[in-house]
Amino acid sequence: MLDPKLVRSEPETIAAALSVRGFSLDVEKLTQLEVQRRDLQDKAQSLQSERNAYAKSMGKQIGEAKSKGEDITPLKEKGEALKKACIQAEDELSNIQQQLDSYLNAVPNIPDAEVPAGTCEDDNVEIRRWGEPRHFDFEVLDHVDLGANCGQLDFETATKITGSRFAVMRGGIARLHRALIQLMLDTHVAEHGYQEINVPYIVNSDSLFGTGQLPKFEEELFKLQDDRGFYLIPTAEVPVTNIFRDEIVDANQMPVKFTCHTPCFRSEAGSYGKDTRGMIRQHQFEKVEMVQFVKPEESTETLEKLTGHAEAILQKLGLPYKTVILCGGDLGFSSARTYDIEVWLPSQDRYREISSCSNFRDFQARRLKARWRNPETGKPELLHTLNGSGLAVGRTLVAVLENYQQADGSVTIPEVLIPYMAGQTQIG
Repeated sequence: MLDPKLVRSEPETIAAALSVRGFSLDVEKLTQLEVQRRDLQDKAQSLQSERNAYAKSMGKQIGEAKSKGEDITPLKEKGEALKKACIQAEDELSNIQQQLDSYLNAVPNIPDAEVPAGTCEDDNVEIRRWGEPRHFDFEVLDHVDLGANCGQLDFETATKITGSRFAVMRGGIARLHRALIQLMLDTHVAEHGYQEINVPYIVNSDSLFGTGQLPKFEEELFKLQDDRGFYLIPTAEVPVTNIFRDEIVDANQMPVKFTCHTPCFRSEAGSYGKDTRGMIRQHQFEKVEMVQFVKPEESTETLEKLTGHAEAILQKLGLPYKTVILCGGDLGFSSARTYDIEVWLPSQDRYREISSCSNFRDFQARRLKARWRNPETGKPELLHTLNGSGLAVGRTLVAVLENYQQADGSVTIPEVLIPYMAGQTQIG
């Protein structure tokens, strides 16, 4: 969440910054709530001071009244009245504070100054390209047909087992899927300096609030039907980032770099009819995630490096891609700056997102109460969080199948994956 002090002191400035992403900050509502909060806070403090002062003197007053044979009931009643007034004032203050918190929890992060204006993905700005799309001298098949031809990618059986937007993989394609995961993890650990970590696939609501999925995006989540408030993870970002919830990290531990392979579960309500063919958009998919915790002054540079780590996987695989910076209107809720990496898909004759790499600055850390101890001051401060897909495994599989297809319907295995495939050089 945004710094409440900053919102209170500079609401118009914050509103202008948020307008880049198409969000309208209700300055009037916030101002009114803040005025009420201050008034109630002053009232609560005044009543508490009065109650404390009366409590100190009440014993003496009661003693004097008793010695004179006077009725002490009015003295006790005044004490009770002050107690009730304090409780009521605190309840009113708590109610206003909850209204403020509820509103601020739904306010997205402030975009970096370099984020371009725009309303949708069409307004994203290309930063660079790598590789040239392959020219095919035969009719290109999509991954669905390629998988069906070799009998190793089955959507009908998955529909029978569960429903639409799931897949069953067999044989070489199943192994290729696993090989991609191994390549990604090995590269991030051995070459990019990440520590591999394994985390739960089920999280509580506090974890989802910390990273920004709750309360705004609950409809996109799969919630377990029990009384514990558990959810299936939409991305490894959630459990990994929550490792440092309510923690203080020593400066000599930073930067902390984790990489993690997990399944991801997304309901994506409202997206039916969009990319329903094949593996582009599924309710269950796998991803290798990169998460970093860094000092505030390092997060801008770290985002560039983290994006490069994701790009390195595509380069190893020889897959053409382009990298874009997201415009304000396409920016994720918690992100201050995001690069999307889009891989070339021959069947669609276009680039499609395969990785999203984001700098959240202190937005998530404030929700998480994730801090580091600054050795210069000795005091805890909010750290900065970043993450990126390195990569989405299913979409990488799609890209490999389509870019390495042959005229006879077979698929050549990229050279870098052959050791992970026990020497197998083609599928089909």
